[in-house]
Amino acid sequence: MAWTSFPVSKLQGAIRAPGDKSCSHRALMFAGIAEGTSDISGLLEGEDVINTAKAMAALGAETEQKGGGRWTVKGVGKAGLTSPASALDFGNSGTGSRLMLGLMAGYPLEARLVGDASLSRRPMNRVIKPLEQMGARFDHDGRGMLPLTLHGSASLNPIDYVPEHASAQVKSCVLLAGLNAQGTTRVTEHRPTRDHTEKMLRGFGVDLDVVNADGTRSVVSIEGGQTLQAVDTQIPGDPSSAAFLIAAGLISPAGGVMVEGVMSNETRDGFFRAAAMMGADIGAEELGDAAGERLIDMQAVGSGLKGRAIPTDLVPAMIDEFPILAVLAAFAEGETRVSGAHELRVKESDRIAAVVAMLRVNGVEVEEHEDGFTVQGCGGPPPGGGLVETHHDHRIAMSALIMGTASQKPVSIDDAAMIATSYPDFMAHMASLGADIRNA
Repeated sequence: MAWTSFPVSKLQGAIRAPGDKSCSHRALMFAGIAEGTSDISGLLEGEDVINTAKAMAALGAETEQKGGGRWTVKGVGKAGLTSPASALDFGNSGTGSRLMLGLMAGYPLEARLVGDASLSRRPMNRVIKPLEQMGARFDHDGRGMLPLTLHGSASLNPIDYVPEHASAQVKSCVLLAGLNAQGTTRVTEHRPTRDHTEKMLRGFGVDLDVVNADGTRSVVSIEGGQTLQAVDTQIPGDPSSAAFLIAAGLISPAGGVMVEGVMSNETRDGFFRAAAMMGADIGAEELGDAAGERLIDMQAVGSGLKGRAIPTDLVPAMIDEFPILAVLAAFAEGETRVSGAHELRVKESDRIAAVVAMLRVNGVEVEEHEDGFTVQGCGGPPPGGGLVETHHDHRIAMSALIMGTASQKPVSIDDAAMIATSYPDFMAHMASLGADIRNA
């Protein structure tokens, strides 16, 4: 059902950042295989994370939702995960499904994984390949996509693996399988990716080694046979969700937006660094830490933005934020060029094509490239007035609605239902800031 975002004269207010989705997935998984009972607070209760909680329960963990983002998880410990009675449905979640394949691979179980239409088009071969090298087996239709069936093994082989593309999901999948491998598993990255798996595993008592061999390359090693220990965990605020709120503040004609309790992690802050390069007025104040991550409050006010070529070394640290960066580029003066972002082709949608279509239908000049796009900024509010096809992609949907808050004419999207997968409070939070977003 279509939603329309109308231009408003001011956005102002403070929002507590929703729990980080990546950390929420991992907290449920790690608590679910740990010895003992873990208390988790601040969990993001979006559809993707809830599907991970359901999967862990189906595999033998005891999960209890306490309300307000608080959960209790009693792990399976040394007893291990067991075959689920029915298929595990991951909905729209690439993170949940790929990490879970690695987590389950080291147990003698059989599990069928399914997902929605969008997830069923996303490639799983990137994790199937290393897991098969380790000794897991898969049944699928040959395309390496969901639905598929995993046959795990209690005697996985350790491997030294170099992912073809920079991907925290692939790295994490291999490391989680390595927890139950017979020896040391290593993953070498030529470009750093988000390191939540490494940090949180340490919090659950796992020893792993991270060696930065040079300025960019790193090697992560994990010894098999380790048992996780239950801990109490607070989930930090999601920088990917915060990016939408900060962007709304940056393009607003007046006012200012504060986002509280945001995770500050150099493998996740590429959007904020890119926005600063474009002239964004963003402030930050240190708060402390949660789950091994630094926390900050962030403030943003309307800024005169300048187009820039986004450095390729920032790409892994902002891979989920390019749709909202494209919105900033549309408001900026001059040209913004994105390259080296091939991974966007295999997200919830083909995000390069979806971003280009989102801008064009709203009167912005943009050129599509195989690995990115080039935006000719409007030097102020873009024309707007378009209906954006979201392709069941929550980040395209939210980006288009943010654009509509400050464009010349309203911006509409064909569907908003999928926003609940990652940011269920998005509409309420935007309304509290003064946005005018209506369901047609």
